[in-house]
Amino acid sequence: MTTNHGEGNRRTPGVDPGHLTVFDTTLRDGEQSPGISLDAAEKLEIAEQLARVGVDYIEAGFPVASQGDFEAVQSIARSVGNQPDAPAICGLSRTHMADVDRCWEALRDSAQARIHVFISTSPQHMEHMLKMTQAQVISETRSGVSRAREHTDDVEFSPQDATRTPLDFMLEVLSAAVDAGATTLNIPDTVGYGIPWDFGALIQHIRRQVPGDYILSTHCHNDLGLATANTLAGVQAGARQVEVCVNGLGERAGNAALEEVVMALRIRPDQFPGVTTTVHTEELARASRLVARLTGYPVQYNKAVVGRNAFAHESGIHQHGVLADRSTYEIIDAASVGQVGRQIVLGKHSGRHAFADTLAKMGIHAQGDALNAAFARFKELADRKVEITEADVEAIVAEELGQDLVEGFQLESLEVSGGTVGMPRARVVLSRTGDKLEAAAEGNGMIDAACSAIRQATRVQSKLIGFNVSSVTGGVDALGDVVVQLEADELKVSGRGVSTDVVEASARAYLAAVNRLVRIRARNERREVEIGP
Repeated sequence: MTTNHGEGNRRTPGVDPGHLTVFDTTLRDGEQSPGISLDAAEKLEIAEQLARVGVDYIEAGFPVASQGDFEAVQSIARSVGNQPDAPAICGLSRTHMADVDRCWEALRDSAQARIHVFISTSPQHMEHMLKMTQAQVISETRSGVSRAREHTDDVEFSPQDATRTPLDFMLEVLSAAVDAGATTLNIPDTVGYGIPWDFGALIQHIRRQVPGDYILSTHCHNDLGLATANTLAGVQAGARQVEVCVNGLGERAGNAALEEVVMALRIRPDQFPGVTTTVHTEELARASRLVARLTGYPVQYNKAVVGRNAFAHESGIHQHGVLADRSTYEIIDAASVGQVGRQIVLGKHSGRHAFADTLAKMGIHAQGDALNAAFARFKELADRKVEITEADVEAIVAEELGQDLVEGFQLESLEVSGGTVGMPRARVVLSRTGDKLEAAAEGNGMIDAACSAIRQATRVQSKLIGFNVSSVTGGVDALGDVVVQLEADELKVSGRGVSTDVVEASARAYLAAVNRLVRIRARNERREVEIGP
Protein backbone atom coordinates (compact mmCIF):
# COMPACT_ATOMS: atom_id res chain seq x y z
CA MET A 1 0.00 0.00 0.00
CA THR A 2 1.36 3.39 -0.91
CA THR A 3 1.50 6.27 1.54
CA ASN A 4 0.99 9.31 -0.65
CA HIS A 5 -0.34 12.52 0.87
CA GLY A 6 -3.85 13.37 -0.21
CA GLU A 7 -5.76 16.55 0.52
CA GLY A 8 -6.20 15.52 4.13
CA ASN A 9 -2.63 16.20 5.21
CA ARG A 10 -1.26 19.64 5.95
CA ARG A 11 2.04 20.47 4.27
CA THR A 12 4.26 22.80 6.25
CA PRO A 13 6.84 24.64 4.10
CA GLY A 14 10.34 23.25 4.57
CA VAL A 15 9.14 20.11 6.37
CA ASP A 16 9.58 16.64 4.87
CA PRO A 17 6.08 15.48 3.83
CA GLY A 18 7.08 11.98 4.97
CA HIS A 19 7.77 13.14 8.53
CA LEU A 20 5.63 11.34 11.09
CA THR A 21 4.73 13.55 14.06
CA VAL A 22 5.17 11.68 17.34
CA PHE A 23 2.67 13.00 19.88
CA ASP A 24 3.40 11.65 23.36
CA THR A 25 0.50 11.57 25.80
CA THR A 26 2.17 9.74 28.70
CA LEU A 27 1.60 12.72 30.99
CA ARG A 28 -2.10 12.98 30.10
CA ASP A 29 -3.63 9.69 28.98
CA GLY A 30 -0.82 7.66 30.54
CA GLU A 31 -1.39 9.27 33.93
CA GLN A 32 -5.05 8.22 33.72
CA SER A 33 -3.92 4.63 34.36
CA PRO A 34 -5.48 3.42 37.62
CA GLY A 35 -3.30 4.23 40.62
CA ILE A 36 -0.98 6.72 38.90
CA SER A 37 -0.79 10.24 40.28
CA LEU A 38 2.26 12.26 39.31
CA ASP A 39 3.13 15.52 40.99
CA ALA A 40 4.42 18.55 39.06
CA ALA A 41 8.10 17.73 39.69
CA GLU A 42 7.67 14.14 38.47
CA LYS A 43 5.81 15.30 35.37
CA LEU A 44 8.58 17.79 34.64
CA GLU A 45 11.24 15.07 34.96
CA ILE A 46 9.40 12.84 32.49
CA ALA A 47 8.84 15.77 30.11
CA GLU A 48 12.56 16.54 30.10
CA GLN A 49 13.31 12.92 29.17
CA LEU A 50 10.67 12.99 26.43
CA ALA A 51 12.45 16.05 25.01
CA ARG A 52 15.68 14.01 24.97
CA VAL A 53 13.81 11.21 23.21
CA GLY A 54 12.92 13.72 20.50
CA VAL A 55 9.13 13.53 20.39
CA ASP A 56 7.41 16.32 18.45
CA TYR A 57 4.62 17.01 20.96
CA ILE A 58 4.18 16.46 24.69
CA GLU A 59 0.57 16.43 25.83
CA ALA A 60 1.34 17.66 29.32
CA GLY A 61 -2.10 17.29 30.88
CA PHE A 62 -5.69 18.45 31.18
CA PRO A 63 -5.37 21.93 32.75
CA VAL A 64 -9.01 22.34 33.76
CA ALA A 65 -9.06 19.01 35.61
CA SER A 66 -7.36 20.39 38.74
CA GLN A 67 -5.11 23.16 39.97
CA GLY A 68 -2.26 20.65 40.22
CA ASP A 69 -2.68 19.62 36.59
CA PHE A 70 -2.79 23.27 35.52
CA GLU A 71 0.44 24.05 37.39
CA ALA A 72 2.18 20.99 35.94
CA VAL A 73 1.26 21.94 32.37
CA GLN A 74 2.30 25.54 32.99
CA SER A 75 5.66 24.45 34.47
CA ILE A 76 6.41 22.18 31.50
CA ALA A 77 5.38 24.88 29.03
CA ARG A 78 7.67 27.43 30.66
CA SER A 79 10.72 25.18 31.02
CA VAL A 80 10.76 22.25 28.58
CA GLY A 81 8.73 24.22 26.05
CA ASN A 82 11.43 26.87 25.74
CA GLN A 83 14.51 24.67 25.43
CA PRO A 84 16.47 24.60 22.16
CA ASP A 85 14.78 22.26 19.64
CA ALA A 86 12.04 21.70 22.23
CA PRO A 87 8.92 19.71 21.47
CA ALA A 88 5.68 21.65 21.27
CA ILE A 89 3.60 21.49 24.46
CA CYS A 90 -0.07 20.53 24.23
CA GLY A 91 -2.98 20.66 26.66
CA LEU A 92 -6.31 18.86 26.46
CA SER A 93 -9.61 20.78 26.59
CA ARG A 94 -13.30 20.14 26.27
CA THR A 95 -15.20 22.35 23.83
CA HIS A 96 -16.40 24.69 26.60
CA MET A 97 -14.95 28.16 26.06
CA ALA A 98 -13.89 28.46 29.71
CA ASP A 99 -11.97 25.16 29.39
CA VAL A 100 -10.26 26.33 26.21
CA ASP A 101 -9.23 29.62 27.83
CA ARG A 102 -7.90 27.82 30.92
CA CYS A 103 -5.91 25.46 28.70
CA TRP A 104 -4.33 28.38 26.84
CA GLU A 105 -3.48 30.13 30.09
CA ALA A 106 -1.40 27.09 31.08
CA LEU A 107 0.28 26.78 27.67
CA ARG A 108 0.84 30.36 26.59
CA ASP A 109 4.46 30.64 27.78
CA SER A 110 5.67 27.77 25.58
CA ALA A 111 7.54 28.62 22.39
CA GLN A 112 5.16 26.29 20.53
CA ALA A 113 1.77 25.45 21.99
CA ARG A 114 -1.19 23.37 20.84
CA ILE A 115 -4.72 23.19 22.20
CA HIS A 116 -6.32 19.78 21.81
CA VAL A 117 -10.12 20.07 21.77
CA PHE A 118 -12.35 17.01 22.04
CA ILE A 119 -16.01 16.03 22.27
CA SER A 120 -17.72 12.64 22.23
CA THR A 121 -19.49 11.60 19.03
CA SER A 122 -20.58 7.96 19.51
CA PRO A 123 -24.26 7.20 20.25
CA GLN A 124 -23.25 5.59 23.54
CA HIS A 125 -21.39 8.69 24.74
CA MET A 126 -23.90 11.21 23.39
CA GLU A 127 -26.86 9.47 25.01
CA HIS A 128 -25.38 8.48 28.37
CA MET A 129 -22.76 11.19 28.98
CA LEU A 130 -23.35 14.34 26.95
CA LYS A 131 -27.14 14.26 26.70
CA MET A 132 -26.72 16.09 23.36
CA THR A 133 -28.13 15.77 19.86
CA GLN A 134 -25.95 15.51 16.77
CA ALA A 135 -26.69 19.13 15.90
CA GLN A 136 -25.57 20.25 19.37
CA VAL A 137 -22.33 18.27 19.09
CA ILE A 138 -21.54 19.89 15.74
CA SER A 139 -22.28 23.33 17.17
CA GLU A 140 -20.03 22.66 20.19
CA THR A 141 -17.27 21.45 17.87
CA ARG A 142 -17.36 24.66 15.85
CA SER A 143 -17.38 26.96 18.88
CA GLY A 144 -14.66 25.07 20.79
CA VAL A 145 -12.26 24.85 17.85
CA SER A 146 -12.92 28.48 16.87
CA ARG A 147 -12.14 29.62 20.42
CA ALA A 148 -8.90 27.61 20.45
CA ARG A 149 -7.92 29.10 17.10
CA GLU A 150 -8.22 32.59 18.61
CA HIS A 151 -5.33 31.64 20.88
CA THR A 152 -3.08 29.60 18.57
CA ASP A 153 -2.90 28.47 14.95
CA ASP A 154 -2.04 24.92 16.14
CA VAL A 155 -5.35 23.29 17.08
CA GLU A 156 -6.12 19.58 17.27
CA PHE A 157 -9.62 18.14 17.31
CA SER A 158 -10.73 14.67 18.43
CA PRO A 159 -14.17 13.05 18.05
CA GLN A 160 -14.03 10.84 21.14
CA ASP A 161 -15.00 7.18 20.54
CA ALA A 162 -14.62 7.69 16.81
CA THR A 163 -14.54 3.99 15.92
CA ARG A 164 -18.07 3.52 17.31
CA THR A 165 -19.41 6.70 15.71
CA PRO A 166 -21.67 6.46 12.62
CA LEU A 167 -19.38 7.27 9.70
CA ASP A 168 -21.53 9.93 8.03
CA PHE A 169 -21.93 11.84 11.28
CA MET A 170 -18.22 11.64 12.09
CA LEU A 171 -17.33 13.01 8.65
CA GLU A 172 -19.74 15.90 9.28
CA VAL A 173 -18.15 16.64 12.66
CA LEU A 174 -14.61 16.47 11.24
CA SER A 175 -15.52 18.81 8.38
CA ALA A 176 -16.98 21.28 10.88
CA ALA A 177 -13.74 21.14 12.90
CA VAL A 178 -11.61 21.83 9.80
CA ASP A 179 -13.88 24.70 8.77
CA ALA A 180 -13.50 26.17 12.27
CA GLY A 181 -9.71 26.06 12.04
CA ALA A 182 -8.48 22.65 13.25
CA THR A 183 -5.06 21.83 11.80
CA THR A 184 -4.89 18.25 13.13
CA LEU A 185 -7.73 15.73 13.07
CA ASN A 186 -7.16 12.94 15.55
CA ILE A 187 -9.17 9.71 15.23
CA PRO A 188 -9.40 8.12 18.69
CA ASP A 189 -10.10 4.42 19.06
CA THR A 190 -11.11 5.35 22.59
CA VAL A 191 -12.29 1.91 23.73
CA GLY A 192 -9.91 -0.22 21.64
CA TYR A 193 -12.68 -1.36 19.29
CA GLY A 194 -10.69 -1.12 16.07
CA ILE A 195 -9.25 -3.93 13.95
CA PRO A 196 -6.14 -3.02 11.89
CA TRP A 197 -7.52 -3.44 8.35
CA ASP A 198 -10.78 -1.75 9.31
CA PHE A 199 -9.03 1.12 11.10
CA GLY A 200 -6.70 1.64 8.16
CA ALA A 201 -9.67 1.76 5.79
CA LEU A 202 -11.31 4.35 8.07
CA ILE A 203 -8.24 6.59 7.88
CA GLN A 204 -8.19 6.29 4.08
CA HIS A 205 -11.89 7.12 3.85
CA ILE A 206 -11.53 10.23 6.03
CA ARG A 207 -8.62 11.46 3.90
CA ARG A 208 -10.74 11.13 0.77
CA GLN A 209 -13.97 12.57 2.15
CA VAL A 210 -12.85 15.45 4.40
CA PRO A 211 -11.23 18.23 2.36
CA GLY A 212 -8.96 20.80 3.90
CA ASP A 213 -5.50 21.59 5.14
CA TYR A 214 -4.82 19.29 8.12
CA ILE A 215 -2.76 16.41 9.50
CA LEU A 216 -4.56 13.14 10.18
CA SER A 217 -3.68 11.46 13.49
CA THR A 218 -4.25 8.15 15.30
CA HIS A 219 -4.96 7.54 18.99
CA CYS A 220 -5.39 3.82 19.63
CA HIS A 221 -6.19 1.97 22.86
CA ASN A 222 -5.14 -1.58 23.64
CA ASP A 223 -8.32 -3.25 24.92
CA LEU A 224 -7.94 -6.02 22.31
CA GLY A 225 -4.14 -5.88 22.30
CA LEU A 226 -4.17 -4.15 18.91
CA ALA A 227 -3.16 -0.56 19.72
CA THR A 228 0.23 -0.71 18.02
CA ALA A 229 -1.13 -2.70 15.07
CA ASN A 230 -3.99 -0.23 14.54
CA THR A 231 -1.60 2.71 14.79
CA LEU A 232 0.68 1.24 12.14
CA ALA A 233 -2.30 0.50 9.91
CA GLY A 234 -3.25 4.16 10.24
CA VAL A 235 0.26 5.28 9.27
CA GLN A 236 0.26 2.98 6.27
CA ALA A 237 -3.09 4.46 5.26
CA GLY A 238 -1.72 7.99 5.36
CA ALA A 239 -1.95 9.27 8.95
CA ARG A 240 1.01 11.51 9.71
CA GLN A 241 0.68 11.82 13.48
CA VAL A 242 0.63 9.02 16.06
CA GLU A 243 -0.45 9.47 19.68
CA VAL A 244 1.48 7.14 21.94
CA CYS A 245 2.58 6.53 25.54
CA VAL A 246 5.85 5.30 27.02
CA ASN A 247 5.48 1.62 28.03
CA GLY A 248 1.97 1.62 26.53
CA LEU A 249 0.45 3.25 29.62
CA GLY A 250 -3.08 4.62 29.57
CA GLU A 251 -6.70 4.03 30.46
CA ARG A 252 -7.64 0.38 31.09
CA ALA A 253 -5.31 -1.76 28.92
CA GLY A 254 -3.33 1.28 27.81
CA ASN A 255 -2.39 3.08 24.60
CA ALA A 256 -0.14 2.31 21.66
CA ALA A 257 3.43 2.09 23.01
CA LEU A 258 5.85 4.78 21.84
CA GLU A 259 8.77 2.37 21.67
CA GLU A 260 6.86 -0.26 19.67
CA VAL A 261 5.50 2.11 17.05
CA VAL A 262 8.80 3.90 16.50
CA MET A 263 10.85 0.71 16.24
CA ALA A 264 8.36 -0.94 13.90
CA LEU A 265 8.81 2.00 11.54
CA ARG A 266 12.59 1.81 11.96
CA ILE A 267 12.86 -1.95 11.36
CA ARG A 268 10.32 -2.19 8.51
CA PRO A 269 10.87 0.82 6.21
CA ASP A 270 9.76 -1.40 3.34
CA GLN A 271 6.21 -1.21 4.73
CA PHE A 272 6.36 2.54 5.39
CA PRO A 273 8.41 4.01 2.52
CA GLY A 274 9.59 7.54 3.14
CA VAL A 275 8.08 7.75 6.64
CA THR A 276 10.55 9.04 9.24
CA THR A 277 10.55 10.34 12.83
CA THR A 278 12.91 12.53 14.85
CA VAL A 279 13.00 10.10 17.78
CA HIS A 280 16.41 9.33 19.29
CA THR A 281 15.79 5.62 19.81
CA GLU A 282 18.80 5.12 22.08
CA GLU A 283 16.86 7.09 24.73
CA LEU A 284 13.85 4.75 24.70
CA ALA A 285 15.03 2.33 27.40
CA ARG A 286 15.94 5.21 29.71
CA ALA A 287 12.51 6.77 29.22
CA SER A 288 10.90 3.41 29.95
CA ARG A 289 12.81 2.97 33.21
CA LEU A 290 12.08 6.53 34.34
CA VAL A 291 8.35 6.24 33.69
CA ALA A 292 8.19 2.84 35.39
CA ARG A 293 9.97 4.20 38.47
CA LEU A 294 7.89 7.36 38.84
CA THR A 295 4.50 5.78 38.06
CA GLY A 296 5.07 2.59 40.04
CA TYR A 297 3.98 0.58 36.98
CA PRO A 298 6.65 -2.07 36.35
CA VAL A 299 7.47 -3.09 32.80
CA GLN A 300 6.50 -6.69 32.10
CA TYR A 301 9.55 -8.88 31.53
CA ASN A 302 8.53 -9.83 27.99
CA LYS A 303 7.53 -6.30 26.93
CA ALA A 304 8.62 -5.58 23.36
CA VAL A 305 11.70 -3.36 22.90
CA VAL A 306 12.15 -2.27 26.55
CA GLY A 307 11.32 -5.40 28.59
CA ARG A 308 13.97 -7.19 30.63
CA ASN A 309 13.72 -10.25 28.39
CA ALA A 310 13.54 -8.37 25.08
CA PHE A 311 17.14 -9.37 24.27
CA ALA A 312 17.57 -12.37 26.57
CA HIS A 313 17.97 -15.93 25.29
CA GLU A 314 17.67 -19.20 27.23
CA SER A 315 16.84 -21.71 24.49
CA GLY A 316 19.97 -23.57 23.42
CA ILE A 317 19.23 -23.19 19.70
CA HIS A 318 18.66 -19.43 20.09
CA GLN A 319 21.78 -19.06 22.23
CA HIS A 320 23.91 -20.85 19.65
CA GLY A 321 22.54 -18.59 16.94
CA VAL A 322 23.09 -15.22 18.67
CA LEU A 323 26.56 -16.27 19.82
CA ALA A 324 27.41 -16.88 16.18
CA ASP A 325 25.66 -13.73 14.90
CA ARG A 326 23.27 -11.37 16.65
CA SER A 327 20.93 -11.06 13.67
CA THR A 328 19.95 -14.75 13.81
CA TYR A 329 17.43 -14.11 16.59
CA GLU A 330 17.48 -10.33 17.19
CA ILE A 331 15.89 -7.99 14.65
CA ILE A 332 16.71 -4.92 16.75
CA ASP A 333 20.22 -3.86 17.72
CA ALA A 334 19.79 -3.55 21.48
CA ALA A 335 22.18 -0.60 21.67
CA SER A 336 19.93 1.35 19.29
CA VAL A 337 17.22 1.49 21.98
CA GLY A 338 19.55 1.84 24.98
CA GLN A 339 19.40 -1.84 25.93
CA VAL A 340 22.04 -4.55 26.39
CA GLY A 341 21.91 -7.15 23.66
CA ARG A 342 22.69 -10.85 23.41
CA GLN A 343 21.93 -11.56 27.05
CA ILE A 344 22.57 -15.25 27.63
CA VAL A 345 20.47 -16.57 30.53
CA LEU A 346 21.50 -19.96 31.86
CA GLY A 347 18.60 -22.30 32.62
CA LYS A 348 17.29 -25.74 31.82
CA HIS A 349 16.82 -24.83 28.13
CA SER A 350 20.40 -23.65 27.67
CA GLY A 351 22.77 -25.47 25.38
CA ARG A 352 26.42 -26.46 25.45
CA HIS A 353 27.58 -23.41 23.47
CA ALA A 354 26.07 -20.95 25.96
CA PHE A 355 27.48 -22.93 28.88
CA ALA A 356 30.98 -22.94 27.40
CA ASP A 357 30.70 -19.24 26.53
CA THR A 358 29.76 -18.43 30.14
CA LEU A 359 32.74 -20.44 31.42
CA ALA A 360 35.08 -18.59 29.07
CA LYS A 361 33.83 -15.22 30.31
CA MET A 362 34.53 -16.40 33.87
CA GLY A 363 38.10 -17.27 32.90
CA ILE A 364 37.50 -21.04 33.06
CA HIS A 365 38.53 -23.05 30.01
CA ALA A 366 37.14 -26.57 29.93
CA GLN A 367 36.93 -28.93 26.98
CA GLY A 368 36.44 -32.55 26.05
CA ASP A 369 35.33 -34.96 28.76
CA ALA A 370 35.69 -32.33 31.49
CA LEU A 371 33.29 -29.99 29.68
CA ASN A 372 30.86 -32.84 29.02
CA ALA A 373 30.85 -33.85 32.68
CA ALA A 374 30.42 -30.27 33.90
CA PHE A 375 27.61 -29.66 31.40
CA ALA A 376 25.80 -32.82 32.55
CA ARG A 377 25.99 -31.62 36.18
CA PHE A 378 24.75 -28.19 35.09
CA LYS A 379 21.67 -29.70 33.40
CA GLU A 380 20.90 -31.70 36.57
CA LEU A 381 21.04 -28.52 38.64
CA ALA A 382 19.01 -26.57 36.10
CA ASP A 383 16.09 -28.95 36.56
CA ARG A 384 15.96 -27.91 40.23
CA LYS A 385 16.76 -24.18 40.03
CA VAL A 386 15.04 -21.49 37.95
CA GLU A 387 18.19 -19.37 37.59
CA ILE A 388 21.77 -20.60 37.62
CA THR A 389 24.30 -18.13 39.01
CA GLU A 390 27.99 -17.85 38.19
CA ALA A 391 28.74 -19.16 41.67
CA ASP A 392 26.69 -22.30 40.88
CA VAL A 393 28.56 -22.80 37.61
CA GLU A 394 31.91 -22.21 39.28
CA ALA A 395 31.16 -24.78 41.97
CA ILE A 396 30.07 -27.39 39.41
CA VAL A 397 33.14 -26.93 37.23
CA ALA A 398 35.51 -26.81 40.18
CA GLU A 399 34.26 -30.19 41.36
CA GLU A 400 34.41 -31.79 37.93
CA LEU A 401 37.86 -30.39 37.13
CA GLY A 402 39.23 -31.16 40.59
CA GLN A 403 40.17 -27.54 41.27
CA ASP A 404 40.72 -26.47 44.88
CA LEU A 405 38.89 -23.20 45.25
CA VAL A 406 39.60 -21.02 48.25
CA GLU A 407 37.34 -22.19 51.06
CA GLY A 408 34.81 -19.50 51.84
CA PHE A 409 33.51 -17.95 55.02
CA GLN A 410 30.48 -19.66 56.56
CA LEU A 411 27.81 -17.88 58.60
CA GLU A 412 27.50 -19.66 61.95
CA SER A 413 25.24 -17.22 63.75
CA LEU A 414 23.78 -13.73 63.53
CA GLU A 415 22.28 -11.61 66.29
CA VAL A 416 20.74 -8.19 65.64
CA SER A 417 18.94 -5.60 67.69
CA GLY A 418 17.26 -2.36 66.69
CA GLY A 419 14.12 -0.30 66.76
CA THR A 420 13.06 3.30 67.20
CA VAL A 421 15.21 3.72 70.31
CA GLY A 422 18.97 3.16 70.36
CA MET A 423 21.55 2.41 67.69
CA PRO A 424 20.99 -0.80 65.67
CA ARG A 425 23.66 -3.42 66.45
CA ALA A 426 24.71 -6.77 65.00
CA ARG A 427 27.01 -9.59 66.11
CA VAL A 428 28.19 -12.32 63.74
CA VAL A 429 30.10 -15.55 64.14
CA LEU A 430 31.78 -16.87 60.98
CA SER A 431 33.90 -19.95 60.36
CA ARG A 432 36.65 -20.64 57.87
CA THR A 433 38.89 -23.72 57.71
CA GLY A 434 37.86 -24.58 61.25
CA ASP A 435 38.57 -21.15 62.72
CA LYS A 436 35.90 -19.04 64.41
CA LEU A 437 35.72 -15.35 63.57
CA GLU A 438 33.55 -12.99 65.60
CA ALA A 439 32.72 -9.31 65.26
CA ALA A 440 30.12 -6.78 66.35
CA ALA A 441 29.18 -3.46 64.77
CA GLU A 442 26.64 -0.67 64.74
CA GLY A 443 24.92 0.74 61.66
CA ASN A 444 22.21 2.95 60.21
CA GLY A 445 19.89 -0.05 60.40
CA MET A 446 20.07 -3.72 61.27
CA ILE A 447 21.08 -4.68 57.72
CA ASP A 448 23.85 -2.07 57.66
CA ALA A 449 25.03 -3.25 61.08
CA ALA A 450 25.10 -6.91 59.96
CA CYS A 451 27.12 -6.09 56.84
CA SER A 452 29.55 -3.95 58.86
CA ALA A 453 30.08 -6.81 61.31
CA ILE A 454 30.80 -9.22 58.45
CA ARG A 455 33.25 -6.74 56.95
CA GLN A 456 35.11 -6.55 60.27
CA ALA A 457 35.14 -10.31 60.78
CA THR A 458 36.40 -11.14 57.25
CA ARG A 459 38.70 -8.09 56.99
CA VAL A 460 37.70 -7.88 53.33
CA GLN A 461 37.17 -4.24 52.42
CA SER A 462 34.72 -3.39 49.67
CA LYS A 463 32.09 -0.85 48.67
CA LEU A 464 28.41 -1.75 48.50
CA ILE A 465 27.17 -0.47 45.11
CA GLY A 466 23.93 -2.38 44.68
CA PHE A 467 21.20 -3.77 46.92
CA ASN A 468 17.92 -5.31 45.84
CA VAL A 469 15.32 -7.22 47.84
CA SER A 470 12.29 -9.06 46.48
CA SER A 471 9.78 -11.63 47.63
CA VAL A 472 10.16 -15.17 46.34
CA THR A 473 6.69 -16.25 47.44
CA GLY A 474 3.55 -14.63 48.82
CA GLY A 475 2.15 -14.59 52.34
CA VAL A 476 3.51 -13.71 55.76
CA ASP A 477 6.09 -16.50 55.53
CA ALA A 478 7.42 -15.27 52.19
CA LEU A 479 11.08 -15.79 51.43
CA GLY A 480 13.10 -12.62 51.09
CA ASP A 481 15.50 -12.79 48.13
CA VAL A 482 18.37 -10.31 48.44
CA VAL A 483 21.03 -9.56 45.83
CA VAL A 484 23.96 -7.29 46.66
CA GLN A 485 26.79 -6.02 44.51
CA LEU A 486 30.22 -5.13 45.89
CA GLU A 487 33.16 -3.35 44.30
CA ALA A 488 36.81 -3.65 45.33
CA ASP A 489 40.07 -3.22 43.38
CA GLU A 490 38.09 -2.54 40.17
CA LEU A 491 36.31 -5.88 40.60
CA LYS A 492 32.52 -6.03 40.77
CA VAL A 493 30.92 -9.10 42.32
CA SER A 494 27.42 -10.02 43.37
CA GLY A 495 25.98 -12.29 46.02
CA ARG A 496 22.56 -13.69 46.75
CA GLY A 497 20.87 -14.70 50.00
CA VAL A 498 17.45 -16.15 50.73
CA SER A 499 15.68 -16.33 54.07
CA THR A 500 12.32 -15.66 55.69
CA ASP A 501 14.24 -12.96 57.65
CA VAL A 502 15.29 -10.16 55.34
CA VAL A 503 18.19 -9.18 57.64
CA GLU A 504 19.55 -12.72 57.53
CA ALA A 505 19.03 -12.87 53.75
CA SER A 506 20.97 -9.61 53.41
CA ALA A 507 23.83 -10.91 55.58
CA ARG A 508 24.02 -14.13 53.56
CA ALA A 509 24.00 -12.19 50.28
CA TYR A 510 26.77 -9.89 51.51
CA LEU A 511 28.87 -12.84 52.69
CA ALA A 512 28.32 -14.66 49.38
CA ALA A 513 29.65 -11.61 47.53
CA VAL A 514 32.67 -11.44 49.87
CA ASN A 515 33.40 -15.14 49.21
CA ARG A 516 33.20 -14.56 45.48
CA LEU A 517 35.59 -11.62 45.77
CA VAL A 518 38.05 -13.78 47.73
CA ARG A 519 37.81 -16.59 45.16
CA ILE A 520 38.45 -14.25 42.21
CA ARG A 521 41.45 -12.68 43.92
CA ALA A 522 42.90 -16.14 44.68
CA ARG A 523 42.32 -17.28 41.11
CA ASN A 524 44.05 -14.19 39.75
CA GLU A 525 47.01 -14.76 42.08
CA ARG A 526 47.34 -18.37 40.89
CA ARG A 527 47.36 -17.22 37.28
CA GLU A 528 50.10 -14.69 38.00
CA VAL A 529 52.21 -17.43 39.61
CA GLU A 530 51.63 -19.79 36.67
CA ILE A 531 52.53 -17.11 34.12
CA GLY A 532 55.58 -15.95 36.08
CA PRO A 533 57.56 -12.73 35.70
